[in-house]
Amino acid sequence: MEELIAKKYIKALKLNSDMTSMQNIEEVFSSLADSFSNEKFRAIIINPHINRNDKSSILLEAVKSAQSDKLNNFIKLLVENNRISIIPAIAKELKKDIANSTKTYTGTVFSDSIIDTKVIEELSGGLSKRFDSSITLASVKNDFNGIKVQVEGLGIEINFSKDRIDSQIIEHIIKAI
Repeated sequence: MEELIAKKYIKALKLNSDMTSMQNIEEVFSSLADSFSNEKFRAIIINPHINRNDKSSILLEAVKSAQSDKLNNFIKLLVENNRISIIPAIAKELKKDIANSTKTYTGTVFSDSIIDTKVIEELSGGLSKRFDSSITLASVKNDFNGIKVQVEGLGIEINFSKDRIDSQIIEHIIKAI
């Protein structure tokens, strides 16, 4: 639900903005969204006993460094409409929207072993070529028995599980007998 509301606010925000200003706004909202992970900050911002002017001044002070009247007015609008709690959703949706507009995505390669950076770059280049986008991949070592590539912005998930391949080989051999 929050994502739908956030998309409407983003659509309005994009009307008279260029890509550079949208990227700056996304950075500001990402840092604001990070603030929401702080329990004390969230308790103050969401507290119904604190008046809107105080909440507005706290948020405006946080975005002061951006020096943007548009951003200040946007924050005031969110406070006025009691939509402060969707700031993290706005940050997430802004990031997705900018990634879709610029066709620049980030992904993750999961594996139980360390993957060479050259292999990651080749994989990234192949995916970029295949999906006509710029895809940057990062390697994460975990307990997944195989290799799994995930690019959330494009909805891509490719995995090769050693266990699954072993079971398919056994199945094939049993059917052949």
